[in-house]
Amino acid sequence: MSDEVQPGFVRVRLDLSYDGSGFHGWAKQAGGKRTVQGEIEDALRTVTRSGETTYELTVAGRTDAGVHARGQVAHVDLPEELWAEHREKLLKRLAGRLSKDVRVWRLTEAPAGFNARFSAVWRRYAYRVTDNPGGVDPLLRGHVLWHDWPLDVDAMNEAARRLLGEHDFAAYCKRREGATTIRTLQELSLVRGDDGIITATVRADAFCHNMVRSLIGALLFVGDGHRGADWPGKVLAAGVRDSAVHVVRPHGLTLEEVGYPADELLAARNKEARNKRSLRGAGCC
Repeated sequence: MSDEVQPGFVRVRLDLSYDGSGFHGWAKQAGGKRTVQGEIEDALRTVTRSGETTYELTVAGRTDAGVHARGQVAHVDLPEELWAEHREKLLKRLAGRLSKDVRVWRLTEAPAGFNARFSAVWRRYAYRVTDNPGGVDPLLRGHVLWHDWPLDVDAMNEAARRLLGEHDFAAYCKRREGATTIRTLQELSLVRGDDGIITATVRADAFCHNMVRSLIGALLFVGDGHRGADWPGKVLAAGVRDSAVHVVRPHGLTLEEVGYPADELLAARNKEARNKRSLRGAGCC
C-alpha cells in the first residue's frame, strides 16, 4: 500500500506528551468527548487560521482513556504554503492554544517514507505500581497504581521472562474484528526504585488492545503470591482470555518512547508493518 504524500503537501512529525487523566483516550469520538487527537487538531486549525478544514493526525499508538504519554509521535500532512507560512511560529502558537495537560514539543518535516504508525519498530511503555501499606503519594496518585498486597519483584520477573518473544497474545488482548493478536514482546522487566515504586518496562513491536494492562494484571497475581511464576505463560499458551487476568487501571500506564529505523529504512518498514502476521512455522489453515 502506498503512503506517498500528496503533491502540494508536506508531512510533519509531531513529538508530544500528555496527562491522560482528563481525556477519553487519543482517538476522536462522537458526542463531543474530549480526546487528545481532537484537542490538537482543533488547536492546529485555529492557529493556522484554516477555517473549517481539519488536518487529521496519524499517531504511533492510540492510548485508552486515562493513559498518559511522555514520548508519543504523530504526523500530519499540511499544504506546503501553510507549512512555509507558519512553521517558525507554529510550536509557540500551539503552546498558547493547547490546554496545559497536552504539549507538542517538536515539529519537524518528516523524511520520505515516514508514517508515525507504520514506520515504528517498537513502542515502550512503563507501568508504575506501589505496594506501600500507606498507599500512593498524593502527588503521584494520577500516575501510580496502589496494590494492597506485598509484591515479590523477583517472582514477577521470573514470570515475565517466560512471555518474551513472538507469540499470539490473544489471551491478553481484547479482540478486534480482522486484527491479528500476534506480537513480539521484546522486553518485560520490573524494577523497584528507592522510593518503593515498582516500574514495569514493556516494549514490543506493537501492542493489541489492553495487552500491557492485562500482562501487568497477570504479573501482579504472581507478585502477591496468588499464582505461581509459570501461570502467565500457561495462560498465554492456552490462547483464550482467563477471567483471573485483570486489566489493571489505566492511570499507571505511560507511553514512554517510540522507536523508528534509519531514514533509508522507513519506507520498507512502513510496507512490512501493513502485512497481516502469522506465527513462524504455522500452517496456512
